[in-house]
Parts: sequence; C-alpha cells; structure tokens
Amino acid sequence: MDTYILALDQGTTSSRAILFDRKGNIFSVAQKELTQYFPKPGWVEHDPMEIWSTQAGIAAEATIKKGLNASNIAAIGITNQRETVVVWDRKTGEPIYNAIVWQDKRTSAYCDELRESGKLDLIRSKTGLVLDSYFSATKVKWILDNVRGARKRADAGELVLGTIDTWLIWNFTKGEKHVTDVTNASRTLIYNINTMDWDDELLELFTIPKSMLPEVKQSSEVYGYTNTSIFAAEIPIAGIAGDQQAALFGSMCIKKGMVKNTYGTGCFMLMNIGDKPQLSRNNLLTTVAWMINGKTQYALEGSIFVGGAVVQWLRDGLKFIKTSSEVEELANSVESSEGVCFVPAFAGLGAPHWNQYAQGTIFGLTRGSTDSHIARAALESIAYQTMDILKAMEADTNISIEELRVDGGATVNNMLMQFQADVLDTVTVRPKVVETTAIGAAFLAGLAVGYWENIEEIQEIWQSDVHFKPTKNRTEIEAGIKRWYKAIDALEHWTR
Repeated sequence: MDTYILALDQGTTSSRAILFDRKGNIFSVAQKELTQYFPKPGWVEHDPMEIWSTQAGIAAEATIKKGLNASNIAAIGITNQRETVVVWDRKTGEPIYNAIVWQDKRTSAYCDELRESGKLDLIRSKTGLVLDSYFSATKVKWILDNVRGARKRADAGELVLGTIDTWLIWNFTKGEKHVTDVTNASRTLIYNINTMDWDDELLELFTIPKSMLPEVKQSSEVYGYTNTSIFAAEIPIAGIAGDQQAALFGSMCIKKGMVKNTYGTGCFMLMNIGDKPQLSRNNLLTTVAWMINGKTQYALEGSIFVGGAVVQWLRDGLKFIKTSSEVEELANSVESSEGVCFVPAFAGLGAPHWNQYAQGTIFGLTRGSTDSHIARAALESIAYQTMDILKAMEADTNISIEELRVDGGATVNNMLMQFQADVLDTVTVRPKVVETTAIGAAFLAGLAVGYWENIEEIQEIWQSDVHFKPTKNRTEIEAGIKRWYKAIDALEHWTR
C-alpha cells in the first residue's frame, strides 16, 4: 500500500494541505483562503476557529480526492505562520479573543516603553530577537490586559496560549496535547535560546503566567496522534517547524553558511549558522533553526514585512492588474523603472532597519511615469530588501554567500529572480519543488517515523530547477542600488 506524508501549511492568507511521496513529489494539494480582519489601523486578526476548520477541512480534502484514507498517511507535519498567537480556555477549547497576527502593530507603543526602560539588551541576549510588536509575548499581554476577566482566569490556570502549531495540535488531539516545538517557541520573546527553555525573568516582564505555556519539543518527533472524525484511524503528528525554519530545512540548507529566502506575503531570509547561537551586530535575529535527535541548529534571520504583498496591493489597491501573475508582463513592458523607487513599508520596515513607524513611499515619479514603471519598481523593491539582509548576514558571519536558494509563490516570476541574482551578484537557485515550507514539515515528520531513514536520503531527493546567474554589466545595477539606499535614508528622515 502506498503511503504519504501529509504536510499542513497554515499560512497568513491561506490554509493548505499537501501530500508528498517518498521522492518528495507532490501527490495532492488542497487550499482555502483565510479571512483577514482589520479592526483598527495597524491591527490584524484571524478567527482561530476558521484557522482550525479550514485546515482540518483541506486535510480531509487532499486525502479523499485521491481516493486515500488515514491508513495511507504515514505521518503529519505542521508548519505555520509564526508569532501569531491564540489564547483559549483550557477546558472548553474556546478562544477568548481572535488570533493576533504577526503583522499586528497594536503593541508598538508598549515596545517603545520597554525600550526606554532599558530592557532591549536583556531581551536580545536571552532570545536573540529585537524588541518589536512582531513577536508573540506582547500580543499575549495585550489579550490578558484587554479582554474582560482574562487576567484573572489566566492567573487561576484556566487559560492556555499557543502559536498556530500548538492550536492545531490541541484541536487534532482533542486537547490531549498542548505542545510546540523549539522553532516556534524561539519566536515568542519569552523563550531562552541559550538554555532552551521558557525564561522566568521574561515571563515576569511580560506578566504571562507559566501555567499558560505549552511543552516545548523537538522539531522531529512523535508528539501525539489525531483524535478527530476527520480521519477514521489515528495518524502520528511527527513534525513541527515555523514556516521559515521549515523552508530552511526543506531547502536542505543543512550546512553552516547556506542561505534561503522565501518570497511570500513577506520575505524571510535565513542562514544556517551551526550549533551555537550568535547574536547579530547588524540588527538581524538569531533564532532556532531546528532540533533533531537532540541536536540544535541555529540561524540568522532577516524579515521583510512586505514582499509579495506589494503585488497584491498593485492588484487590489491600485487595480493595475487583475491577477498577481500579470505583474511580470506589466513590469517587463518597460526596460527599467526610469528612476522610480518604491519602498513598500506598509507595515513598517523590517530587518536590518527595524523602523516600525515607516510607511510605504514611492520616489522619483515624473509626468512620464506609468503603471509599468511602478510595477517594475515594486518587484525591484523585493530584491533590494533581500539584498539589505544578505549584506548584513555576510557582515555578521564573514561568510561570502555562494548561492541563494529561493522558494515561495513569487519565485515563478523569472524577471524578479533574474533581478535578484543581478542585485546580489550571486547565483539564485530555484528548486524543482518550490513548496519548500510544506516539504520541510514533511521531511521533519517523515524522519521521525522512519519514512525517510536519514537526512542524507532526503538530500538526494532535493533537486534544483533553474540557476539565475548575475549579469556582468554592473553599471545600471549599481545605480539602482544607490537609488535604493537614498530612498531608505529619505524615508528614515521622514519618520523622524
């Protein structure tokens, strides 16, 4: 009987389920979009029950539409939007508030207060993270402080919290398992990446009761078994990783110095830095890459808040295009952006700038500027932001990057991928299976149950598709890079 690994990829804009075979090929896919809620400017929320129902529904759909059942699934791996957090009732499983999404900015002022009170170095030394509203702990504190009765119930041990992986496993096991993995824990601002445990001092700082926290596990092990009507038989849940760490593993960046960039709603670049955490001198994050067989790998990370989302804005906000796939043709209809420079800081600037008050800005418009020039500048902005992070990583590690492995939806855009190689002056490698986030979760789950014997076997599966080589003519590229830095300086000045 053929068996498969089921990867559940719970993302910011959709829930997906993908079945992979032993050769890492996609056998079945199901997907459903997720409703976005914006109660106030800068606030972003999801309905936790919708996250659960859509993810459960498409897990069943991906299986049934190929005539399979639970006995055909060797294990389930989960990868998830990170930092997004849910607080729910321990007994009933009912959320007490919507999930607060990683993009949400409501706790920015509180982060400023902590910064001014001198807590920055304490948090950074313990967690490897910067102090920003991006991470989970300030969101949990907001829920406890602002939902009626929440603080009292939390202190009484009635409430639990979790990132989305934890929320899904709780529901798949009917509340039997309250767990997370090291990668998701390392994104909360309350997990110490040196001791690899929840940190009492940080819990006290953010006034979060320890009784709310899930148990932290490895990224590849059997956590529990499904106990739902979705599947007739029990299936081991055996892999968890936050989406970007899953993509790093799915890209097989398993050696120190290897780098991947994921082009999704945002863009996220991670570099494997080996088995010791190293704090960045250039405003990057230090995060846990994974833990397998008791061994922890770490990564440097740079986050771009608006990557593919800038194309969605061209589509939905400016109505330049009807579908996202049309942007490449529009951008290619002109030879250059004609000096137009777009900084899409709709949700602030991420690494290495970390300016949470920055806003989207377009420079260099003339009477001759058209939708094509703006579209081209929008795509170029994704590559420029990636360049900023790569330069910071090279400065931190003294490692010159030989190639960038890429994944995510926007990698189908050949113009963007070629421009990325040109700007970085580095080979950009697109794999045959660009669903590296999902396949990373599948690899982790498969390893835990012996579906794949070891990482070496998985390495043989991974295949590249296209190598984009940088242009030798650097004059125009260097001029564009100079314009980008000028635009960043101007935007920084504007926010001051």
